[in-house]
Amino acid sequence: MQDTQLLQEGLALMGLGMGFVFVFLTLLVIITTLMSRIIGRCFPEPAKATTDAGRRAAPARQDDSELMVVLSAAVHRYRQRHRR
Repeated sequence: MQDTQLLQEGLALMGLGMGFVFVFLTLLVIITTLMSRIIGRCFPEPAKATTDAGRRAAPARQDDSELMVVLSAAVHRYRQRHRR
């Protein structure tokens, strides 16, 4: 075989392989999308009941000074116990 003929066959094989992969991935995306739509139609998610009892009230805004004192004490105690 000549070099040019071998190169042409290699390029043809590469194009065939890349084309096959492209077609396969395209079909995979289409089929996955269709399956997702079919499942969504056959088994819809139940509607959530919106009641006032089910909703959580927003947490009341508290003063952060007490939290800072507790965190500072915890860091201080940790540093005392784990000295280098």
